[in-house]
Amino acid sequence: MPALKKILIANRGEIACRIQRTAQALGYRTVAVFSDADADALHVQMADEAVNVGPAPVQQSYLNIPAIIDAARRTGADAIHPGYGFLSENAGFALACQHAGITFIGPSPDAIELMGSKRLSKLAMLAAGVPCIEGYQGVEQDDATLSREAKRIGYPLMIKASAGGGGRGMRLVQDAADLLEQVRTARSEALHGFGNDELILEQALIDPRHVEVQLFGDQHGNLIHLGERDCSIQRRHQKVIEEAPCPIMTTELRQAMGEAALKAGRAVSYVGAGTVEFLLDAGGKFYFLEMNTRLQVEHPVTELITGLDLVAWQLQVAEGLPLPLRQEQVQFSGHAMEVRLYAEDPTQDFLPQTGRIVTWEPALHGGVRIDHGLIEGQSISPFYDPLLGKLIAHGATREEARRKLLRAVQDSVLLGVQSNQRLLASLLEHPQFNSGEFSTGFIPTYFADHCCLHPHVPGADELAITATLFYQASTQSFPAPLAGWRNNASVPLHYRIGLEDQDWPVQLHAMPGEPYRIQVATRTLELKVIQCDGRWATLEIDGIRQRHAYRLESAQLWLFTRPGSLRLVDRTQAPIGRQASVSGGTLKAPMDGAIIDVLVTEGSPVSKGQLLLVLEAMKMEHPLKSGIDGVLKRLQVRVGDQVKNRQILLEVE
Repeated sequence: MPALKKILIANRGEIACRIQRTAQALGYRTVAVFSDADADALHVQMADEAVNVGPAPVQQSYLNIPAIIDAARRTGADAIHPGYGFLSENAGFALACQHAGITFIGPSPDAIELMGSKRLSKLAMLAAGVPCIEGYQGVEQDDATLSREAKRIGYPLMIKASAGGGGRGMRLVQDAADLLEQVRTARSEALHGFGNDELILEQALIDPRHVEVQLFGDQHGNLIHLGERDCSIQRRHQKVIEEAPCPIMTTELRQAMGEAALKAGRAVSYVGAGTVEFLLDAGGKFYFLEMNTRLQVEHPVTELITGLDLVAWQLQVAEGLPLPLRQEQVQFSGHAMEVRLYAEDPTQDFLPQTGRIVTWEPALHGGVRIDHGLIEGQSISPFYDPLLGKLIAHGATREEARRKLLRAVQDSVLLGVQSNQRLLASLLEHPQFNSGEFSTGFIPTYFADHCCLHPHVPGADELAITATLFYQASTQSFPAPLAGWRNNASVPLHYRIGLEDQDWPVQLHAMPGEPYRIQVATRTLELKVIQCDGRWATLEIDGIRQRHAYRLESAQLWLFTRPGSLRLVDRTQAPIGRQASVSGGTLKAPMDGAIIDVLVTEGSPVSKGQLLLVLEAMKMEHPLKSGIDGVLKRLQVRVGDQVKNRQILLEVE
């Protein structure tokens, strides 16, 4: 097979950037593809060439196979790397590459098709002797069959989209009465997310560990594994923290799981990077969950403990070269841990967030790696997954890796969009996580009502800093000799600082040549400004020097207070108005997105809790329900409409 020269990356964001770094370092030319929404994205700027493949919606751009193949043809790319997500596990895309004479950097279309179906792959694994969970993976998909099979399996059980991943199309059902409603939701989400509404049912293992094994195969029949990763810290079946090795792994268990993963790979003559995922119960028994026929989001933790570059291996295998190592040559060193940074608001049931990145300064300490695709000024749109990037740390021990990762999470500055930083820091600090004794039930058990899931109440220090920065900005409008001058300096300035729907009064005393004296409730603080340059403020509060990132735009301040940001507003001059009633009948969009289902008509009666609309945003469905009993007075959207955050969708009277 001839050597590759130019590689098109059929993806976006952090994974497109990560693939390009290795490809370019090895001397390959790279081509990026982008949608209208990503014209100025980092992965586009990094590439040697870039091609627009369509409008922002994924079906018209990143899932547009003819447009991507045409982009490769026009640029002379002789290979396509699909990254993960989008077309990475699409057998039709791999086949289209073959027909176009383009090397697909991944497994065969047959392996993708088989393992991409949870139903067919489970049948294949049972035949190969891989341990599997009791369930239903039949071809009949009608409600009556699923109800009958669910009764046979017993509750609780899992509904899973056969073509799914990332928690989409997956539902836990505790009772038969909820089955058909959850089946409807899973089918709809699977159809919109994967173009296939086929489902399987499985017995639900309660609070197992989620452990996966990294496989690698070449075109010469060699197949090895590179150890395991523990991905048990999950929220709604979406991984949040991953680490390698698994904290409770033994030599015997690693060997058994490795051999089972190799059985799975050999059953489909696997070539390239792949991952076999297992559920591990408290008794040490493990069961096949699924196989991902692509590079995983969490592959960096394996790279850090093995010292290998898995993308480099993918490129070598695609060129027909044998694997660089035999199984007995694979060595592990230390411990690695990764967290996923999402644009979401944990205080609003993890709603995905949109907005403009005002500041991004990743904390690249020793032993820390940060994979991202962010640049300041870019917009986070509602069209794609809310994953912003990954923070990864390596240490000689698990505790060292955890400690380094916590510091990186706390110190990475992200302003302009809400994120899950506070949650990540809280997870990494939790004693139960530190012990290594946890399961997939960790977040539901320990974080069901954790303080990081409630709106952050700014402390006296944060309010004092905010008032100071607003005051400093106001003095900049005066000529230099008069900056900060007031004819009634002995009278305190009264500020009203707002965060979301709350306000806090702050008094600031500014005397020439003296530190500010600031009154917040019953506390008086002495604050001295050392330096303030529009990005960072160095302050001394009650004798302790601190440094904070910030951005001030008119009456709005983004302030970074470790480990997250606050959007504070100067409402001093704003009229004090009565807050809108949250129990009213106006339903507003919780985020930017698209209306994919309307279940009511104008004039129809509705009841509190009734499902009215379904909004799709960032690859997930969000049911919107009525807050009151009444009659639908006005419906202002229809299926297919793109809506903005806080836009009025309907009114119930």
